[in-house]
Amino acid sequence: MRSPASTIPMIGFSAYSGTGKTTLIKQLIPLLKRNGLRIAVIKHAHHDFDLDQPGKDSYELRKSGADQTIICTFTRMASITEFENPAQEPKLHEIVAELDPARIDLILVEGYKQVCFDKIELHRSDMRTPLLFPNDSNIIAIACDTGVESEISIPRLDINDIESVAAFIYQDFYLPRKPDS
Repeated sequence: MRSPASTIPMIGFSAYSGTGKTTLIKQLIPLLKRNGLRIAVIKHAHHDFDLDQPGKDSYELRKSGADQTIICTFTRMASITEFENPAQEPKLHEIVAELDPARIDLILVEGYKQVCFDKIELHRSDMRTPLLFPNDSNIIAIACDTGVESEISIPRLDINDIESVAAFIYQDFYLPRKPDS
């Protein structure tokens, strides 16, 4: 029997908007899967979104007032839960608890910058934003370009070398933390 989802290794990607978090995660997933990992992704959005399309049955059922809608086919399932107000938004640990631990080995998280858990900071010097790691002890590595001049006391990864970022996540983060070790 697998451990609860809360014991599955989870690593986040912390950066200012426009740094390329989603792009990096999209490139990392197939590389991590080559190591046999089953990946779950949690993405926090700061805006409203809709998965459904107007006119589709699931959209119409949800818009008619369903508080929870589950769409299931032979290839995928999606669950949509409506919140009456922003205070009902679940915390990251509550979302993790909803994951099926028997189906995943590693959780990648985009966003949740203010939540305490291990993260890799993404930084691009041309964006002229301050580094986050000096003020966030949960940042365990920084993936940056060559323009970062300050002294960095945590592992430094090349943001443009996705293979090396994936290797760090697998070898230095995942393997020492996997539940079966």
